[in-house]
Order: sequence, then structure tokens, then C-alpha cells
Amino acid sequence: MRKSVLCFTLGVMLIAIRSPADAQQPAKMPQIAWLMGPNLSAEPDRIEAFRDGLRALGYVEGKTIAIELRSAEGKIDRLPALAAELVRLKVDIIVSAGLGPTRAAKEATTTIPIVMTNDGDPVGSGNVGSLARPGGNITGLSTLAPELAGKRLELLQEILPKLSRVAVFRTSTQPGNARNLKEVELAAKSFGMQLQNLDVLDAKDITPAFRAASKDRAEAGLMMVAGAVANPRRKEIVELAVKARLPIIYSGRSTVEAGGLMSYGVNQNDLDRRAATYVDKILKGAKPADLPVEQPIKFEFIVNLKSAKQIGLTIPPNVLVRADRVMK
Repeated sequence: MRKSVLCFTLGVMLIAIRSPADAQQPAKMPQIAWLMGPNLSAEPDRIEAFRDGLRALGYVEGKTIAIELRSAEGKIDRLPALAAELVRLKVDIIVSAGLGPTRAAKEATTTIPIVMTNDGDPVGSGNVGSLARPGGNITGLSTLAPELAGKRLELLQEILPKLSRVAVFRTSTQPGNARNLKEVELAAKSFGMQLQNLDVLDAKDITPAFRAASKDRAEAGLMMVAGAVANPRRKEIVELAVKARLPIIYSGRSTVEAGGLMSYGVNQNDLDRRAATYVDKILKGAKPADLPVEQPIKFEFIVNLKSAKQIGLTIPPNVLVRADRVMK
């Protein structure tokens, strides 16, 4: 009897001693990387939108999730090194805020999940096998909406009813360019407009393209230049447009905020916010290969009245009333 009691007591003591050591260790805090091309200070609302999305799902930065921010500071050639750094850090997911970052991340890893927030043509760029079944380690959101190009021409015509010649600034090597251009051509035909296609492959092509537009007497412009080329040169583009007194409609609000005339396109902040849902699903066990790529559902029309005044243009009230935002 005494021996049984002694064994029981020793057993309890051993369990008490072992329990702290054998207690389950706290779960590792997931590390999510945000990789972008422009300066972090250039588009703070995009990062904040992503954080908002995470907060809405119950994540608390610094407590239940960590975010590693990396920016190429406008120097796209730095993206591969930044992506490689994130792979060495063994982050759990890379969120790529643009086509350049997605390409860099894809080249750096085939195992770490990648959530893209902005790709004009994910299939055409080779990032995913299909929108429904991405395959591989990449999924996320696309800005694929070629019908928007026709809508932009329609807005230009409403502002300039007699518009007949439009300069199309584009990057022919950009995935999705051919599809977007086809939509523009169809819309131009229905409006009776003539298009002047100006290929802008590099920053050095921007000024010559504006000269060509002026020489050909373009009455308005449609900006479809790849973000990697146009974004670092927003100020230059705006100044050239004012100098040429050329009304231009852009695809994103950033250039309008920098002084451009107007934009109609995808609400990028909404895509960044929705990227958080992909992060949440992947952290809970979903595979990127099985998560369909989603397309945009929110769009925005922004007008800059100060810019309109600079080029001597009056925006009709019926157009202004439809704007989501009017800058004065």
C-alpha cells in the first residue's frame, strides 16, 4: 500500500515538474511581407487599406500578425533583391502591390504564397494558369477591366463633344495592352474618333510622345502607359500635358492627385483591402493554387478642376455630378 502511494506521489511530482517544459509554446506570429515599387510615402493609403482589411478580420498588428514593408523606392531594378531578402526572412506570405513586385516575388520563390493586389492581365503576364484555377503559389486580385478604356473615351467626348482626334499613350509590351487597345479602337469607331497610338516603352519616350501628339494635333489624350514607366514620372507627365494644353484621362487617381485632369478606373484601395481576405484564407490553410483570382468590383471617377483651369477647359455640370471626387 505504502509502495503504491509512493509511486502515485512520485508520478504527480514528475508531471508537475514536466508540465511547464511540455506546455505548448505560443504559436509563431505570422509574418506578412508587403512589396511595392514606389516609395512607401508615395502611396500610404494603399498600405493602410491593406491594414484595414486585416483589422476587419480580427488581426492586430504586432500582436497576432507582423507586417514587413519593403519598397524599391521607385527603382524597379531593386525589386529582385528585396524579394530575395523576404525569402531569406522566411515570411509566411508576400503581398505584391503591382506587376513588377509580383514578377520579382515569383522569380524568388515557388513555395511562399504570393498575393497580388494589382495585375492588369494575370494570365497574359504568366503569373497564373487561369483566373478560376491559378495553380502554383500565386493568387489575388486583378485590375483586368478592358471595357474601362471605352468608358474613358466616352467621358472625354462628354467634355469635348466635337472631339475627333485622340492620342493614346500606351506601352505595347505591357501584358493586357493588346486587349485594352482593341476595346479603345472599338469605342473610338463608335464615336467616330481617330486614334494616334504612341508607344511609351521607357521614361525617355514620354517627352517625344507628347511632341508627336502636338504635331498630329491631338485634341485629347488617353493614358495607358505601364505603371513602372509612368508612376515615377507623374509630375513630368502632368507638366507636359499642361504645356501642350492637352486634356488627358488617366486610369488611376494618383496622377490626378499629382495635378492631372481626371481619371476613371479601378478603386485600387478596395483591391488592397480585399487582399487581406486572401492572407486570412492562406493562414487558415487554403492553397493559393485553389483560390480564384478576383476582378475589380469598385470603380472611381475623379476630376481635378485646378488642372482643368490651367488648360482652359470647362467641365460640364452633368459630368461633375457623376464624379466620386472633385478636386479644387
